[in-house]
Order: sequence, then structure tokens, then C-alpha cells
Amino acid sequence: MIRDGRKLLLTDTGRVVFERGQAILGEFSQLESELSDINHLHKGVLRLGIPPMVGMLMAEPISRFRQRYPGVELKIAEFGGLTVQQAVSNGELDMAMTALPVEEDSSLTILPLFNHPLCVLTPRTAEWEGKTSLSPAELASHPLVIYNEEFALSQQLMRLFAEHDVKPRIAVRSGQWDFLAAMVQAGIGVAILPEPICQRLDRQNFCWIPLQSELRWELGMIWREGVYMSRSAEAWLACSKAFWLE
Repeated sequence: MIRDGRKLLLTDTGRVVFERGQAILGEFSQLESELSDINHLHKGVLRLGIPPMVGMLMAEPISRFRQRYPGVELKIAEFGGLTVQQAVSNGELDMAMTALPVEEDSSLTILPLFNHPLCVLTPRTAEWEGKTSLSPAELASHPLVIYNEEFALSQQLMRLFAEHDVKPRIAVRSGQWDFLAAMVQAGIGVAILPEPICQRLDRQNFCWIPLQSELRWELGMIWREGVYMSRSAEAWLACSKAFWLE
């Protein structure tokens, strides 16, 4: 600073420091406001993974979350169960819904949420009408349309067939349950799908028959163990517990 009579004036250097200081104070004020918004969930981002066949079950919990936290942006990625587990492990996603169980050495925290029985989806024909259940062995002679290999359910079904010494006749693989259903309706084969998915289909065109097995479609939320969880992720986890477990 320099003195001009009774006035103090900033030097060129002082003026630069003052202006930069004002800008820095403004940035700090903005940072405080943004951190407050995040802490109170007025804003934020949640990277959530969902397997394609789970999407229909997620509409209601997502709607409730959005109503409660409209400022939080949901970035949803749709992958098969094994792919989504890897994405969470790599930090590409904050958390994900996936089929259980996951690999024991995956370093993921798991929250089981719900499970459903599996059904054999068939076209509505005289061959299938009236059947009350089907065993894996009874499917050996029928072409099978099934999920892709990266789906956890697909691997579980392959293990189930192996346990019963059944070599399935796989006709089509796909990652989309509605495509598998269309293949069944077209007479290409039968499918094994979770009961909630079957219940969305038209009974005039399909039969769904309980599969004789203790294997169930079990799903849960996963996230990285020992890693910082954002406020948005904490809020989603709380909403998931409230929706499915309470």
C-alpha cells in the first residue's frame, strides 16, 4: 500500500492480491453453499447399477427417492449381474442391485433385499397346460432360451443343470427378458425366469410353471467395503431398506 496524503492506496501488486483474494473468498462461499446442498441432499449424483431384468421392479423405489430428493441426479447403468459387480468393485458405480450370492472374495458389502421363485415359461399349448411343476430333468429334451453368460442367474442355472446331470439344449441367449419371452411365444424354446417377470406376461399366450428347485432369484444391494459412501448413496440405501425390508 502507498500513502497519498491521508489516503491509503493499493499498489499494483496489492490490487492484484486484493482482487484475487475477493475471488477466493467468493469461491469459498460458493463451496460452503454447495457442500451444504450436498449434505442436505439438495443436490448430488448417485451412480446406480441395475440388471436389465430388475428394471421393472425399480420404478416404485426410484420414484419415491426422486420425490424425497429431487435435486439428486440418478445415473443408472444397466449391466448383467457379473458385469455390474465388477463396475462397483472398480469404483465406476456407487452401488448396484444384483443377483446373489456374489463372489466371496469380491470385497463387496451385501444387503439382501428380496427373493422370488423361478418358473419355466412356456407357450400356452396342450403340452404344458395343467402341469403344476417341472424338474430340471424334464427340461432336458426341450430347447432352452436363457440369459447371457454374464448374468449371475444364467450361471446358477447352469450349475443346477450340472447337479442333475442335465445338458441343456440352449437355443438362444439374450440379456433382455422380453426378447426371451418373445422367443418362447414364437415356439423356439422354453425359458426359466423369475416369477415376477412371468407375472407381467399375458396368460392367454403363456404358461409359467414352478421349477422344482430350491434355487431362488435373490437380489440385494452391493457397494465397496471400507470405501467412503456419499450422502446420496446413504440416502438411496435408506430408501431401499424402507421399501423392501420394513
